[in-house]
Amino acid sequence: MNSKERMLASMNHEIPDRVPVMCQLSLGHYFLNSEIQPSRIWFDSEIFARNLVERQQEYGFDGILVNIPGRPADWQQNIIKEEFIGNRELLYWKGDLITEFPPDDNPVIRCIDNTKVPRPDFSMFDPEDINSYLVPGYIWGVWHMPYLWGFMDKPDLRKPVHYPACINRTFEIVKSMTEDLSIHVEVYSPFTHFMELFGYEQALISLVVDPVKCQKILAMLTKFVGAQTEVFAKTGPDAILVSSAFAGAGFIDRDMYKNFVQPYENEVFLKISSFELKSYVHTCGAIGDRLDLMAQTEVNGIDTLDPPPLGTVELDRAKEKYGKRFFFKGNLDSVNDILFASDEHFEKAVIKRIRTGMKGSGYILSTACSVAPAVKPGRLKKLVNYAETYGTY
Repeated sequence: MNSKERMLASMNHEIPDRVPVMCQLSLGHYFLNSEIQPSRIWFDSEIFARNLVERQQEYGFDGILVNIPGRPADWQQNIIKEEFIGNRELLYWKGDLITEFPPDDNPVIRCIDNTKVPRPDFSMFDPEDINSYLVPGYIWGVWHMPYLWGFMDKPDLRKPVHYPACINRTFEIVKSMTEDLSIHVEVYSPFTHFMELFGYEQALISLVVDPVKCQKILAMLTKFVGAQTEVFAKTGPDAILVSSAFAGAGFIDRDMYKNFVQPYENEVFLKISSFELKSYVHTCGAIGDRLDLMAQTEVNGIDTLDPPPLGTVELDRAKEKYGKRFFFKGNLDSVNDILFASDEHFEKAVIKRIRTGMKGSGYILSTACSVAPAVKPGRLKKLVNYAETYGTY
């Protein structure tokens, strides 16, 4: 089997030749393992695509997740100054915003006077006003002023035609550079957009103060995500990941999950299914108490499955109860089982996941969340070796 066939077989609960391997790499990992400036990896579609493929080839993974959308080719024309302070890179944009790049983590954005980018005031926010969402904010996984990124003037984000063609540029480049790989793209869940739109503190308080208004906003954000899903789906990825990092028990309880996450994510899963594509959801932390709620949606698979102490999912129990319902990807603790683990602990942890997950198929060997930035490439290269040794059917 080639990698594409192997991944598809596992996602379909068919029997592959061996357990497939596909980890999501953190942006910090790309930064630390490339000689290219972080800003170019983050903003340049061709450079990022090349990094995705280079790391996949180095580690032998069976798939690639394109987790940053394409950027306009002329993105640098919107920069008025670039400077380096120590090991940090700073870009100064038109519109009085600064993007700062740490050497090993996602960039952060702030105003020119070093204050935080202002968030919308929830109490004044109009859920029905399309333009109210067009603030310096979190659209497509990057802080930006919408006019910088090729959107139409005052775009209606519910309509796929209002998104710029460059959105698919990274995926298209990766696809042109690879053969027989499973290539996935990522969209952010409505709840993630909600959290980023208002900021974590204001967003969480709002869920309690005015749940009805929150649901109206989430309904609108779901339409945006549906449009984004359609834009991506038409390029032909092998699966679409719905990133829902904040839906675990560390942020919200089961009732909040049912009211503010489950119905809106299900609309996205149905949208993905309408294109006959596989869907899976990435939720960090403690999700053991809501696997049953996830099972009530149309999602095909679950990503991360953080084990204790990061989360609450024991892979053997999850496989026993939900192994026929979902395909699983993850459960390997990137910090305790890989980054800080001894060679012996690392080997045992990986073999345990392989032997547990491969039963009945439906398992992709992966770190629970993104690979920690400082994980050495040598460790990641061993994952496929272990899969070939212990994960053959």
